[in-house]
Amino acid sequence: MAIRHGEFERIQSVLDDADADGPLTAREILALLEEHDEEFDSAHQVATVLGRRAQTGEVEVIRDQPYRYSVADE
Repeated sequence: MAIRHGEFERIQSVLDDADADGPLTAREILALLEEHDEEFDSAHQVATVLGRRAQTGEVEVIRDQPYRYSVADE
């Protein structure tokens, strides 16, 4: 699956607009994205995008079951 430019920014924007508090699961983030008319194929795609950004420190992955993601504020 190719990661298109801007996916992380779209996720971050929706989380900011939704005023989401605390870490969320990929499924919860996907539901917010759908509410804001942002198209993503699956929670797995959301997790992939966020997991890649965790490598740069922009996202914290909380390795509970299920994983939760905390996106750093801009």
